[in-house]
Amino acid sequence: MTHAKEASTTPRGTAISIRDVGMEFSRRGQSVTALDGVSLDIAAGTFCSVLGPSGCGKSTLLSLISGLARPTRGEVRVGGRPLAGPYHDVGIVFQSDVLLPWMTILDNILLPARVKKQDMGAARARGLRLLENVGLIDFRDHYPSELSGGMRQRASICRALLTEPSVLLMDEPFGALDALTREKMQLDLNRIWAEDAKTVMFITHDIEEAVALADQVIVMGPRPGKVIRRYEIDFAQPRTLGIRREPRFQDIVDDIRNVFHSAGVL
Repeated sequence: MTHAKEASTTPRGTAISIRDVGMEFSRRGQSVTALDGVSLDIAAGTFCSVLGPSGCGKSTLLSLISGLARPTRGEVRVGGRPLAGPYHDVGIVFQSDVLLPWMTILDNILLPARVKKQDMGAARARGLRLLENVGLIDFRDHYPSELSGGMRQRASICRALLTEPSVLLMDEPFGALDALTREKMQLDLNRIWAEDAKTVMFITHDIEEAVALADQVIVMGPRPGKVIRRYEIDFAQPRTLGIRREPRFQDIVDDIRNVFHSAGVL
């Protein structure tokens, strides 16, 4: 019985398109291949999780999609246009919240609008709405050191969403959080995404997290990174914690784990 179908090669309204991408680095005089022959499409408004072992090129792939790096070969397109460098219509959330310690939470969130010289009145109104949505409105004048790790990470998500980017890139944003905070953050993120319907690429090592959040799961093998399996996850959105008790959820998780076992990762 099939529990998750492989994603179509001709998706609806493609937001991100990657074609035969390879990426090589030179380290200590030796060439290291991080990615080799990666091709995938992410439809507009899709939440896509990328799973893979450490060192398989997941973060490199995210850097290519952000325009912060260029592939050694192949092509990356966002919104139908080939990337030649960084672009404005993207928000990035890292594993560390990277909030500036001398700024209040609200000022940290407003920073992208200041850098882009946007209307600060409108930016402040949106920033306050975002803080309200994630339960941080009462902490807007606090400093990062006065907040917990989960609260700081919620603030960093607000900052990434402030300028209303169509693409949100997240590099293991919950990896350093405790289990309970991580589950709360997953629910918050899923709710925010369901309201805004942005295109999300979410890097994670956690199979259950990937399946619980995503419409599409990309499984990558060990370095040099390649896509070894694609899944479409058809549970209704937005998700709840109850999804993890569904037998079909566990079947998908087990199937992905078997893929990693066959690839020699487990």
